[in-house]
Amino acid sequence: MSEGADITTAKEAADHRLILAFGRLQGAANRLEYILGRALEEECGISHLTFEVLLILGRAGEPGLPMRAIAQEQVLTTGGATRLVDRMEAAGLVERTEAPGDRRGRLVRLTPLGAETAVRASGVHLENIRRYFLDPLPAEDRERFAEDLRILSHAARDVLPRLP
Repeated sequence: MSEGADITTAKEAADHRLILAFGRLQGAANRLEYILGRALEEECGISHLTFEVLLILGRAGEPGLPMRAIAQEQVLTTGGATRLVDRMEAAGLVERTEAPGDRRGRLVRLTPLGAETAVRASGVHLENIRRYFLDPLPAEDRERFAEDLRILSHAARDVLPRLP
């Protein structure tokens, strides 16, 4: 019998231990996203999503990444990724270049300002991660929690359809 087969009322649904646990995870993620994202905006002038793209491109190195790869990493449509990269390019954080061996292909890579912004924002972000994400947890549970999040993230990523 499935886990939810015994739920017969809205109250039972709302109080189910797994539904509560997932709701707490989602609530914590949303609140942390707001707190950490706001700090990046106030202290560095970039959104959290922009910061994440800077990190993706920093991880990729030269010569950069195609738009589709950026979209896939951030679970964006290619149109959404294009609009974001357009704004980042206008701000001088990224540039588009020709893909080696593909005359029509374009890659996105960090500019020196983009790399500098990623480094500066990382300092702010790490301080806030420690303050709001790690410090509330018991020290002995932090590594296991981080590993559990990695497992969940990869499991969810692997279920998502790949962009064409």
